[in-house]
Amino acid sequence: MIGVPDARYGEELCAWIRLRDGECATAEDIRSFCQGQIAHYKIPRYIEFVDSFPMTVTGKIQKYLMRRTMVEKLGLDDARTA
Repeated sequence: MIGVPDARYGEELCAWIRLRDGECATAEDIRSFCQGQIAHYKIPRYIEFVDSFPMTVTGKIQKYLMRRTMVEKLGLDDARTA
């Protein structure tokens, strides 16, 4: 889960999901599952299925690269908040 810019809220949730081999799911499947499990404002607006996450040499996920990738892909502008 990462935050991406949003003009109204400042940030919206974006989930990068890596499915297990042989599994399949859609963004709507993920949202439907979340509906009864978590609060509505915690359900990600953007869902991206990936094969791997960008990692550092020590094995940590590089969230800033994930955020940058989604901002470029979705054509979002950095939101300014008070």
